[in-house]
Amino acid sequence: MNKEIAMEKFIDNLLNRPNNEHCPIRKTLEMLSGKWRTQVIYELCKKDSCRFNELKAKIPKITNTMLTTTLRDLENKGIVHREQYNEIPPHVEYSLTKKGKDLLPVFYEIAQWSDKYGDR
Repeated sequence: MNKEIAMEKFIDNLLNRPNNEHCPIRKTLEMLSGKWRTQVIYELCKKDSCRFNELKAKIPKITNTMLTTTLRDLENKGIVHREQYNEIPPHVEYSLTKKGKDLLPVFYEIAQWSDKYGDR
């Protein structure tokens, strides 16, 4: 099925839903809502993995508590993977899961839309 036909089916399905309770767009936006979630995902998409302090340095206005909370939340949603290394000294690395990486084409489309309409 080509992209245009899939888009038409999606829009038709969306318009014919009895209510917006199960709207996939709303569910996705709620999952990504929050001041820091998209920034954390953006930073993690640039590297295979990042340590906490690397992320903190790349997002300087975020507090340690908020970064911890955001990472835990994204981990619970299956978007971020947390790997703990029991070495001396111990450390933790964060990376995007397959589910998280599957968001990158969505972000690309949003960026395309923003380039076209964002400054108007």
